[in-house]
Amino acid sequence: MLSHIDDKGNPTMVDVGEKQVSRRTAVARSIVSLPDEVMRLLTGADLQTKKGPVFQTAIIAGIMAAKKTGELIPLCHPLGLDNCTIAIKINDQQEMVIECTATITAKTGVEMEALVGASIAALTVYDMCKAMSHDIVIKETRLVEKTGGKRDFKRT
Repeated sequence: MLSHIDDKGNPTMVDVGEKQVSRRTAVARSIVSLPDEVMRLLTGADLQTKKGPVFQTAIIAGIMAAKKTGELIPLCHPLGLDNCTIAIKINDQQEMVIECTATITAKTGVEMEALVGASIAALTVYDMCKAMSHDIVIKETRLVEKTGGKRDFKRT
C-alpha cells in the first residue's frame, strides 16, 4: 500500500498525529564520477575553481536544500532538523562520495531530507565544475541507513 494515496486513490500527506516521537537519523550517499581534467584541480582537501572551493560550496548547498525538503517534495512534512551534516571524500575510483546525515527528534523520518541534501550537493559539484568538463556523471543517490521509526535500515 502506498502511504501517500488515500482510499479513493487521491494524493495525501501521511497523518503522523498518532505516531510516537523518536530520535530519527538518515544517511544518504551520492556518487559523482569526475574526469581527469577536474581531478587535477584537487589541492589539499578541496577542488579549487574560478567559482570557489567546490567541496565547501557543495556542503553549504546540500545543508540548505535538506532544510527546504518540505518545500521541494510536495507531500513531505516541513521539518525543523536537529542537525544536518555533509561529508565529501574522493575514493580510489576518482569518484566524489558525498554523504548527507540528517537527524531529528520527531514523529516522522528524515530520509527525504538526507536524499535531497546529498543530491543537491552533487548537483552543485556539477554546476561548479561543468566549465572544465561535461563528462561529470552523477552516478547514484541512495539511502544508506536510517534509524528510528517503525524499522531501522542499513545497506550493506
